[in-house]
Amino acid sequence: MKLIVSSAIIAIGIVILGFALKGGIDRFADKDRVVTVRGLCEKEVNANKVTWPIVTKEMGNDLSAIYNKIQANNQTILSFLKSNGIEDSEISVNPPAVTDKMADAYNTNGIQYRYQVTNVVVVTSDKIEQVRKLISKQTELLRQNIAVVAGDWNYQTKYEFTGLNDIKPEMIAQATANAREAADRFAADSHSKLGKIQTASQGQFSIEDRDQYTPNIKTVRVVTYITYYLED
Repeated sequence: MKLIVSSAIIAIGIVILGFALKGGIDRFADKDRVVTVRGLCEKEVNANKVTWPIVTKEMGNDLSAIYNKIQANNQTILSFLKSNGIEDSEISVNPPAVTDKMADAYNTNGIQYRYQVTNVVVVTSDKIEQVRKLISKQTELLRQNIAVVAGDWNYQTKYEFTGLNDIKPEMIAQATANAREAADRFAADSHSKLGKIQTASQGQFSIEDRDQYTPNIKTVRVVTYITYYLED
């Protein structure tokens, strides 16, 4: 009788152990079932800083005469800017850059003018629309015998957005929500449900011009990658 009872106890123990092992194996297998999704968030914002270089160039053989011409040009440019609402704190005048063509040993062409002087007045402002209007009005300087150089890649007008930290939390939350939505759809299609997050990573924020015609409007973009466990 005791032998029968002992055998029954052992049998019950083996059954219980079997269920425990099965449950452990199932849970271990579930740990290998994951889905990795990407969450994207894009937002259009207006630039809040503009850097506008106003470039003029003078050529000649008399540096003193060139200097006087540059000084007169700068006074005219400064008057133009200030009369249109640009403040002193938003204006800087760079030192003139002088090129002496006779000092170029590789210049074998005839030299009509020895010196070329590049002068740059820079406007740095948060008055985006006001500056944009002035850029379109800079032809008025032509009437005052000042030729503003355009299309020089060394002196491009730049628009920037500096408020990224203000919109980061909202964009990360939206990207994470989009990732969760994609994961929910995948889980439903596979007849599973989402478990806990295994790993999560946030991609770099990028700020780019919306297009080449509106550099004052930026597209801010961030991508998050999240891996979820899948459960039955």
